[in-house]
Amino acid sequence: MWYSTAGLLTNTTGSTIKINLCFSNTLPLLLHNHNNHDHDHLKTLEFDGHLSFDDVDHASKDFGNRFQYLPSAVLYPKSVSDIATLVKHVWEMGMTTELSVAARGHGHSLQGQSQAHKGVVINMESLSENKNSVMYIHSDGEFSYVDVYGGELWINILHETLKFGLTPKSWTDYLHLTVGGTLSNAGISKGEVVNCSKEENSDLFHSVLGGLGQFGIITRARISLEPAPSMVKWIRVLYSDFETFTREQESLITQDQNNSFDYIEGFVIINRTGLLNNWRSSFNPHDPSQASQFNSDGKTLFCLELVKYFNKDNIDMVNQVSIVNLIKL
Repeated sequence: MWYSTAGLLTNTTGSTIKINLCFSNTLPLLLHNHNNHDHDHLKTLEFDGHLSFDDVDHASKDFGNRFQYLPSAVLYPKSVSDIATLVKHVWEMGMTTELSVAARGHGHSLQGQSQAHKGVVINMESLSENKNSVMYIHSDGEFSYVDVYGGELWINILHETLKFGLTPKSWTDYLHLTVGGTLSNAGISKGEVVNCSKEENSDLFHSVLGGLGQFGIITRARISLEPAPSMVKWIRVLYSDFETFTREQESLITQDQNNSFDYIEGFVIINRTGLLNNWRSSFNPHDPSQASQFNSDGKTLFCLELVKYFNKDNIDMVNQVSIVNLIKL
């Protein structure tokens, strides 16, 4: 086991407080075909945004690149009511249609979840592109949060909240994803718009987080914020033994946060090009005793990524916590 360290600027850890979504008690529908009757009915709907039947090719692909299903139309909503109108219309058609609806954020789904074969794809980013779209940032010193549309990118949220010295408590390590896509992957419902939180509609709140779209389309979310650290101590620990890797990851996770790291993530690395030529390593190339262990191409390695937040006035404390915890490994 070896480790390397690097210092960089802000990052984060936490929770979603409140969600606004088109609610459902049904599972997403899968479409196999459709008819002109469905098509004509869609054209009669009125939206603040617009429904496109021509420029739909981009909505037939996603990041996974495993499935390509061409939709009949793409909805570019300018309001939450646009989404509710479409979903309610499909719901009311009932068994007379197999028309499906899928919400698409930044298109980073892997299994075609954001596609709707011959159905309607909702471009959720269109909500955030509305000139009237505003992030509402609330900060009273004790409890801070930001209200955002489901189609907003995490990177945009970070840029805005940093202006107030705040960051989200929790997010993904890749920030060019949408809030709604991160929390859940679309679905269809009866077209009702409801709020849910830990206190209000709590069952729905806990179900929709990670619910893969079976409970509704997330249109807005309230994200908990915390003070942004000015600096981050970043450490990567490499393992060649899986059992040791998992045991020490569990040990770090179960420690008291005040005496441990603020962020802990474990993942697998396939060493195809050599870690010394990979940005994920900051080993000194002049230290062959460390570097030589990880030079073989194709070798499977395991990595713990550890982060400790700090400000300039507590550098010594951060170094002490890091050293103490690494010695335990």
